[in-house]
Amino acid sequence: MFVTFSHVAPYAIGFSLPVALLGAALLFAMRRRASLALAMTVLVLIPLAATLVGVLAVTGFMFSHQLTITVIVCFAVALVTVPVAILLGRALSQRTVWEQEARDRERAAESARRELVAWISHDLRTPLAGMRAMSEALADGVVDRPDEVVEYARRIGGEVRQLSGMVDDLFELSRIAAGALRITPAAVPLRDVVSEVTESERILAGTRGVTLEVRARSWPVVWGSDPELARVVRNLVGNAIRHTPRHETVVVAVREEAGRAWLSVQDACGGIGSDELARVFDVGYRGGTARDSGSETTRRAGLGLAITRGLVEAHDGRISVVNDGPGCRFDVALPLVPA
Repeated sequence: MFVTFSHVAPYAIGFSLPVALLGAALLFAMRRRASLALAMTVLVLIPLAATLVGVLAVTGFMFSHQLTITVIVCFAVALVTVPVAILLGRALSQRTVWEQEARDRERAAESARRELVAWISHDLRTPLAGMRAMSEALADGVVDRPDEVVEYARRIGGEVRQLSGMVDDLFELSRIAAGALRITPAAVPLRDVVSEVTESERILAGTRGVTLEVRARSWPVVWGSDPELARVVRNLVGNAIRHTPRHETVVVAVREEAGRAWLSVQDACGGIGSDELARVFDVGYRGGTARDSGSETTRRAGLGLAITRGLVEAHDGRISVVNDGPGCRFDVALPLVPA
């Protein structure tokens, strides 16, 4: 038996080894261009092909009954293993893609967190430095005239309100990011929300020489929370007013379409760069033009649009932005009151 093996083995190895090496070279060439499912299929077929060639070499390429059985067995094994390899390859590919996307998201989130911490730290220094200087001036008696004391107290109060607003926004954003934001939905007439916000924002528009218009095809009733929806509208309208030049117009449009309520805010800012459109809602992203919404403190920190998106999504809605006409348009889709 040993003599037979020593006589047969060189033929089997001599013919099967080139097939295996060729398969290895093929796998190496496919490593970056082929899908994982195709690579798995080739990986399964290589040993089968090498085995079949080795058997043919040993039999002298003479088809006998035993060789026919061997070939049939190889084909039967291939019929089972190739589909399994394809399914396994696809599953591994999906898992690999998912893990890569998860890593990319985590890296992006970590980068955004680092940038946010850096920006928040920078934005905190200015009001804190001002408060410290003014409080020291009051404590040292450098400022002692009653009118100056009142003015310094007013300024310190303003800085405290900005810092308080920043802390509130950070807390709100942390709730959104942790999925802890809960709203109590109810029927909310969109007319009431839009009217209240636009009336309060007309003061800001007037001081900046901007015209604020409201256009409504209809006034739908949405399913949501009044305070959160008011904040969404206030952020977007205030954002549009601040970025619209003097003597231009900001348009707030409301309509009902495709079973949803739509709120659009159109400004005349000149548009947002195409490389920034996809990132304007990212936490901490302010872009080249510092485009953001919310209070002045929130806007500097790059939180406003991220909070706005979180509030909209908490209502099972969606928000988007496109360049349109003289500026850009933010579109918010909200669910209607259930029938």
